Amino acid sequence: MTLTSRLVGVLKLDAQAYEDIEHDRKATAQALTVVILGSLAAGLGAGLTFGPTALVRETVGGVAGWVMWAGVTYLLGARVWPESETRTDMGELLRTIGFSYAPSFFSIFGVLPLIGGAVRVVVALWLLATTVVAVRQALDYRSTAKAFQVVFAGWLIFVLIDWVS
Repeated sequence: MTLTSRLVGVLKLDAQAYEDIEHDRKATAQALTVVILGSLAAGLGAGLTFGPTALVRETVGGVAGWVMWAGVTYLLGARVWPESETRTDMGELLRTIGFSYAPSFFSIFGVLPLIGGAVRVVVALWLLATTVVAVRQALDYRSTAKAFQVVFAGWLIFVLIDWVS
């Protein structure tokens, strides 16, 4: 699959696209590209002023968040709440979760007057959906609800860390 067809598949929540991404070790670089571009679009859509320092900070933060999110998901999904079919590694989670950032591309429209708030809400919900599907496929879960449990628990951990720091 091409990068474009993978992105379209992810945006459409196509499980087969995630399976293709999960099993293609060469897709990690593509996932990194999606994370970087998605982080930049989200920053622009939030109305951030981008000088060289802000650009680097947004990119590094996006990449660090992606790696930490994959790590927490691995711990929770593969070690704490695995299903009998769960077979995964960090690479699979990095690839699928990285591609799940694709809806962030649309965050750039969050800066538009009148509709910016609605755009941000739609993108946030879309990101939740793409991440849940990514986790379900990478962890080989049969249950979308269980994948949501892992995503929600991971989100709570990040909220707690943010609150404490």
